[in-house]
Amino acid sequence: MVSLTNRYYKLLSGFSDTPLQDARALLSFVLQSDPLLTWRELTADEEEKMLSCIEKRKKGTPIAYITGEKEFMGLAFHVSEHTLIPRPDTETIVETIMELNPFSPPVITDLCTGTGCIGISLAYYIKNAKVTMWDISPQAVETAQKNIFRHNLSDRAIVKVGDVLQDEYPASDIIVSNPPYIADSIADTLEVSRFEPHISLKGGEDWLRFYRAMIPKAYKALNTGGILAFEIGYDQALAVKKLMEEYFENVIVKKDYADNDRMVYGYKK
Repeated sequence: MVSLTNRYYKLLSGFSDTPLQDARALLSFVLQSDPLLTWRELTADEEEKMLSCIEKRKKGTPIAYITGEKEFMGLAFHVSEHTLIPRPDTETIVETIMELNPFSPPVITDLCTGTGCIGISLAYYIKNAKVTMWDISPQAVETAQKNIFRHNLSDRAIVKVGDVLQDEYPASDIIVSNPPYIADSIADTLEVSRFEPHISLKGGEDWLRFYRAMIPKAYKALNTGGILAFEIGYDQALAVKKLMEEYFENVIVKKDYADNDRMVYGYKK
């Protein structure tokens, strides 16, 4: 099977920065098993499917959109073209909230949920947490619902269509969000915009549109001592921190494992 992996690795060389890793991931998807533990050639149908996957990858399609899933916080999540692909950077929010959580049981709201990776991970690892997730995209809500079922969390997690810019948020102990935070004029020029949904990327001309709208609404919805936590871009900490300090105290910026500013959180005054 090493030679089989190498065969497809060679087809991806020059088209991907990680051709061997990609070949293994696509083989795992096609075989529905670890290719290193599969000692046979592909069937004709598997070969056809594998070559189709390779052609998509050669055109730049992310692996997660080809296979339909992505790992996050040690859990597998369904992914669709209507959701952002979960990224390791975002695990910073989940890990931090797990450490900070003073509530038992915590009532958590995850806004702009996408796949539901943040809210579902919190519900999975905080065993008594009650989590409500919102997204404006019905298709994203459908994907998040699949992930709730996948991890057997229907008793403690729900997802619904909601407009974070207009609707009132539910009463919560903790509100988390990875909102769109790329300036509209820049978003279209980025590689990520080739495949991932623009509605999940564009944060207004100065990228602060969602933070401006969400901070006062979150303040109103949070219970005393409640926590608001945002993901941010690596160069956005000071601007978001300043906005949050108008409503929240003990506002803190936290870095991800790559030492980039990745989240801002604070407590309701």
